[in-house]
Amino acid sequence: MQAAFFDLDKTVIAKSSTLAFGKPFYKAGFVGKRALMKMGFAQLFYVIFGADEDQLERARDQMLMLTSGWHRAEIEQLVEQTIDEVADPIVYAEALTLIDQHKRDGRKVIIVSASPEQIVRPLGRHIGVTDFIATKVKTDAAGFFLNELELYAMGEGKVDAINELAEREDIDLAESYAYSDSATDLPMMEMVGHPVAVNPDKELRKVAEEREWPILEFERQVSLRTRIPTPNPWWSGATVAGVAAAAAAAILLRKRDL
Repeated sequence: MQAAFFDLDKTVIAKSSTLAFGKPFYKAGFVGKRALMKMGFAQLFYVIFGADEDQLERARDQMLMLTSGWHRAEIEQLVEQTIDEVADPIVYAEALTLIDQHKRDGRKVIIVSASPEQIVRPLGRHIGVTDFIATKVKTDAAGFFLNELELYAMGEGKVDAINELAEREDIDLAESYAYSDSATDLPMMEMVGHPVAVNPDKELRKVAEEREWPILEFERQVSLRTRIPTPNPWWSGATVAGVAAAAAAAILLRKRDL
């Protein structure tokens, strides 16, 4: 079996998935104004500069401090209730096209994200992907989050989780694909035979250029309430690499015409 592994933030969607839920969390009383402002500044920094491993480690610790004491069921319910509000229109049309193409080619599509599973699972379902690897926060017997992780799906954590999945489901990683925007995902991208940089940060772009990996620029954000139509029939027999190249060329042409 072959697979296509997609990072979530700035690869499939245009924002940090966790920070995107800042306002719903605030309205529901889970975070205060100060925490909301910090999340907003973190989002701005993330969009402009990307995130290195140290920043993501700090974000992990802040997430654990923030969520400690929350109830798992309440968070899952809040995310489900606000998913349309938060996720539309921040999903990249180009990502949806690639996901659909991989499915048609018989590959298993998997979202791999450092965000908590309570956010990744509904976002994945929202875009039609039910398989995922995400951060798992431990809970007590009553379902309240503890200040401790069961799995941190970042860097080597992603590698370990993907290796376990590949062994369990007999996935051929040498024939599989991985998509990401961040150099922090280099360990994941180096696991597969077909790594693809999407909206890459400076470091990942440099690596991708040196290793001659495909580089895609996603920019068209769409609402899934009016989901983009199925691609034209002439795409049906194309390889994913061809589709990716066509998508990248179309984006470049749009930029040139602006």
